[in-house]
Amino acid sequence: MSTERVNPPDLSPPAGFSHAVVATGTRVVFLAGQTALDTDGKVTGDTLPAQFERALTNLLTALRAAGGTPADLARVTVYATDVTAYRAHAPELGRLWRELAGRDYPAMAVVEVVRLWDEEAMVELDGFAVLP
Repeated sequence: MSTERVNPPDLSPPAGFSHAVVATGTRVVFLAGQTALDTDGKVTGDTLPAQFERALTNLLTALRAAGGTPADLARVTVYATDVTAYRAHAPELGRLWRELAGRDYPAMAVVEVVRLWDEEAMVELDGFAVLP
C-alpha cells in the first residue's frame, strides 16, 4: 500500500492527525468499534488514558489479525463520553498513540457521545485501513 498524508497550508497545522490520507492498495479493512474490553468481555481501566490504551491496542490487534499494520490506517474515529476530559488528557493520549501506532497519523475525528454500548466505557475507536 502507498499512503500520502495531505496537510494543506491553507488549513491549521494538524497535531496528532492528518487532514487527509490518500491510500492506494488492494484490500480495505473495516475495523469495528473497540473499547477497553479484556478477553473476558469486561471493560478495564479506571481512567480515560488507561481505557484509550486498551481500546487502541484492541483496534490494532484486529488490524494485525487482518494482515495490516498501524501505518495502513487511513481513518480512525474516536468516540468519547467526555470531550473535555479527552482534551485534558490529549498529551498523554498522543504519547500512547505514538508508542502503539507510530507517527503516521490517519485522518481522524473525535466525537462526543452520550454513552457507549458498555456503560463503563469512556472511549471507543473504529476505523478502516487500506492494505497492499
